Amino acid sequence: MSSNLETFCSIGGAGKFTDYFKVDVKSKRWNLLVVLGSMIGGFLGAHWLSPNPSVDISVKTVAKLQNLGFDSAGTAYLPTELFSMESLSDPKVWIILLVAGFLVGFGTRYAGGCTSGHAISGLSNLQRPSLIAVIGFFIGGLIMVHLLFPLIFTA
Repeated sequence: MSSNLETFCSIGGAGKFTDYFKVDVKSKRWNLLVVLGSMIGGFLGAHWLSPNPSVDISVKTVAKLQNLGFDSAGTAYLPTELFSMESLSDPKVWIILLVAGFLVGFGTRYAGGCTSGHAISGLSNLQRPSLIAVIGFFIGGLIMVHLLFPLIFTA
């Protein structure tokens, strides 16, 4: 997916501002099928393959999330407190989403690929940098969920 974002930026004209995006887009067109397939698959999965919209997660996890203000925990895949049209009127939501998007983009570029790319392709090819990246992703995820998440979302 991260290479698809690069392709979208190149198509959008980012090559006018930085040489990094001056690439042959025609050779990467097939990558865009991944995005299209993900969108179609997500739509089909959400609308026709999920008869029960509730999310089957631990009761303790639902309680912890509801204590942090996520009342939609256990009933929606994406928390409506962050991903609904009504939530976009809250500046805190905009800041969280923009900072998170920047950090994901920076991390993907810095690590030389996305989490799934390193974990699936890199580890199966026994690449040491992918092992280091996956360990870093895992540790970062633990720090985020157990330390930063409660600090950010405590009301």
